[in-house]
Amino acid sequence: MGVVAKRSSMTFFSDSTSHYSHRVRIVLAEKGVTVDLIEADGAHPPAELADLNPYNSLPTLVDRDLVLYESKVMMEYLDERFPHPPLLPVYPVARAESRLYIHRIEKDWCSLVDSILTSRSDNVVSKATKELRESITGIAPIFAEKPFFMSDEFTLVDCVIAPILWRLPSLGVDIRSTKQTKPLLAYMDSLFSRESFQESLSEQEKEMRL
Repeated sequence: MGVVAKRSSMTFFSDSTSHYSHRVRIVLAEKGVTVDLIEADGAHPPAELADLNPYNSLPTLVDRDLVLYESKVMMEYLDERFPHPPLLPVYPVARAESRLYIHRIEKDWCSLVDSILTSRSDNVVSKATKELRESITGIAPIFAEKPFFMSDEFTLVDCVIAPILWRLPSLGVDIRSTKQTKPLLAYMDSLFSRESFQESLSEQEKEMRL
């Protein structure tokens, strides 16, 4: 992976299939941060993680004496610690709006993705898949307004959205090309072709779109 270059003081424990880990890997790649990447299975995390993270969960970011185990906190920390390129707007109102977009994506989309991935009920999975498809296609036209999500610049919001959109085929969500979805599909192509996005992909994630 492109974000791994040499030994450093920063270590990232990453689940190679999790969209929460993936969003942080995109930020790391976007910033060009050198990090020791430890790929792990979320169901069987490495033993050392229990000594660092009280929840023994992935992802976990360790920077010297600092240990972070919430992906949104990691992304904002990395954006502040490595300010170029900036991934949040400068002005407080715009920053608050970006944070609210991320909150809504987590409530509206991430919850459905997690249901599809973890539920043992076919009815629950089918319902969540349908809701996710309808929700994503429903907002597709807004992508015609700006090159990125409600922004002229690539931001943390895009870092949260990109892993979900990348996983749609593996989640059973088919976005067909129509007049309504054309802006969304163009946005997806733009995101996926970014160098930082390509560098962020784990081997398992690459296989999601083979």
